[in-house]
Amino acid sequence: MAKTSMVMREKKRALLSKKYAAKRKLQKEIICSPTSTDDEKTLAERVLQTMPRDASRSRQRHRCALCGRSRAYNRLTGLCRIHMRAAVMFGMVPGMHKASW
Repeated sequence: MAKTSMVMREKKRALLSKKYAAKRKLQKEIICSPTSTDDEKTLAERVLQTMPRDASRSRQRHRCALCGRSRAYNRLTGLCRIHMRAAVMFGMVPGMHKASW
């Protein structure tokens, strides 16, 4: 079980990311645009730097839906390796089964 503070921090990052997504996208487009001037690019970079760091999507980390574990996360199921194994053993994940050879 992950620490509650870490899970809550991830939720806070997700909310911040959603809040600033449009602003960040606009500034990134200005920076990457070949038609924008150097002054516009510099201003866009400054605006990006003033935004909170946690507003960036790359600061988020996937977590298990059941326990909040951040390591060994499986995108297909949204679970960590421990809970995914249990779910597969009980037949809760369609199309997956434990290897037996």
